[in-house]
Formats: sequence, structure tokens, C-alpha cells
Amino acid sequence: MNETQPLAGGVRVLVLGATGTIGRATVAALCARGHEVVCYLRPEAEAAGLPEGVTLRRGEMAQFAPEALRGERFDALLSCMASRSGLPADAWAVDHDAHLLALEAAQAAGVGHMVLLSAICVQKPMLAFQAAKLAFEARLIASGLRYSIVRPTAYFKSLSGQIARVQAGKPFLVFGDGRLTACKPISDRDLGAYLAGCLEAPDRWNWVLPIGGPGPAITPRDQAEWLFKRLGKPVSLRQVPVGMMDAIIGGLSLGGRILPGLRAKAELARIGRYYATESMLVWDAAAGAYDAEATPETGQDRLFDYYEEVITGKARVDLGAHAVF
Repeated sequence: MNETQPLAGGVRVLVLGATGTIGRATVAALCARGHEVVCYLRPEAEAAGLPEGVTLRRGEMAQFAPEALRGERFDALLSCMASRSGLPADAWAVDHDAHLLALEAAQAAGVGHMVLLSAICVQKPMLAFQAAKLAFEARLIASGLRYSIVRPTAYFKSLSGQIARVQAGKPFLVFGDGRLTACKPISDRDLGAYLAGCLEAPDRWNWVLPIGGPGPAITPRDQAEWLFKRLGKPVSLRQVPVGMMDAIIGGLSLGGRILPGLRAKAELARIGRYYATESMLVWDAAAGAYDAEATPETGQDRLFDYYEEVITGKARVDLGAHAVF
């Protein structure tokens, strides 16, 4: 493949992770650009919501080469696949091992470009799933294949789990004063369009690409204040001390030495604490701070417009594995 030429419309793209909300949006964006899309799904995966004309193939990752590639030509491999729980075994099996298998098979088949959906949180790694993602990113970068590694900020769905709480008259949960973290949320549609556009934009080749939606950066307290104002209710916050989470993690970790089942709960608690205390923005290591201004933006969809759609019944919150609360 010519490294200086973008992929024109009509190329063949093999997609992993197509049945998630981001995967579906990405497949729709690829089809809208005129690409030929083949989705490789788990045998039991539900394909509802994928556009007509998409080719569906099913199988386990161990059969990726014979069942997904089938000896055919593909121009690009695009993955929205991710572990569901973030627990160590799941993360290494999916975020690293399954991706590595797909990468090696794609290279052997002559695929020229891989677009990888990663996560902005790997820039400050403290958790097992972040280590797994970073390890695969390094393998992809070293592979010699043209790559686009996309690290999005927070998703709309991951910031919408408390709408129903507030509607039911319950307080909005925040950690600390609600201003510990901030993000530039990105919609599935805008992220799907950005991922699909990586095939055609030379300035997105062979780069790690942090990306958020339209600014400004939003804190949990901003989210709460908007929701209560929209619903005509006085602001009601339940402030959770971060130290309480530390105590829970400590207790679960101690118990995990005796009861293995508690180890997983401790890791999930650590994941929750991470998202409660770390912003989903570009990390400036030199300054030791997150930088909203340095966090690139894309798209037009805004979080509070999505909140309005959820409140009026035009959209439904599909939390899946991305619920914060």
C-alpha cells in the first residue's frame, strides 16, 4: 500500500467489535463513506442495528484467519473490540491477546492499515486493563503496519447513568465536591465518524490520537446542575469521600487474600476509584496536570443535548459495560 495515499471510497474493511454502540456507529460511518464492510462477530452476538449490505461472519477469535479473512483481500482492519469487565484475565485475553492474533493474521494477509479504538485513560496507567491496552498499542506500533490509535475521552452513555436517579428524586452522586474530574464527552456518532475518517486522513496515520467531543470540559457537578435545572428541582448532591473508596478497596484487597472472589471486586473498586479521581483529558506529564485546552475536539454532538433527548424519550441510555454508577 502506498503510505502517502489515503484509502478512497469502496475499500474493504474488516471490523471487530461491531455490535457495541460505538461499533454500530462506526460501521454506519464506514458504509456512508462507500466502504465495503465485513463484520466478524462472536457466534452468539446480536447483529441488530447494523446497516443493510454489511457482510456478517461469525466465529471465535481462534478461528479469525480462516473464518474472518478467508484468504480474501482486505485493505484495513478496524477494531472497536474491548474487554467487558476490565478485570485482568478478561483484559489480557481481549485487549491484548485477541488483538495480537488479529494483527498477526491481518499482516500475513496483506492488510495495510489498522485503526484501533483504545482509551485516553491509558496515558496515566494504574490498572490491569490499561496495561493490556498499552502492551497491544506497542505491538501495533512496532508491527510496521500503518496504524491509527484512537484514544477517546468519556462517552455520553458512561455519563448518563444518573439521569434516572435525579428523575426519581434521588441526589446526584459526586466524589469530593464534584469538581475533581472533567472531560470532553464524545458521542458514538461523532466517534464513529472519526474512526472511519482515519482511513482517509493522512494526518491520522501512524499517530496516537486523543480525541474528545466539542468543549468546554464538563465536571460531574456541571452535569448535576444542568439536570436539576432542566427538571425544575433544587440541586441535591450526595458527596462521597474518596477516602471511603480507599477503605473499601483496602478491605476487599485484604479479603481477597482468603477469598479469591473478592479480588475481582477489589479490582472493580479500583477501576471505579480511577474514574472518580482522574479526568478524561490529555495528561501533561511535565506539568503534572490534565489539560483541557490540549485535548482535541471533533464532531457536533453535545452531552446536554443528549440528556435532553433521554429526558424526552427520544434516546435511551444503553449503559452496557460503561456505567459509572
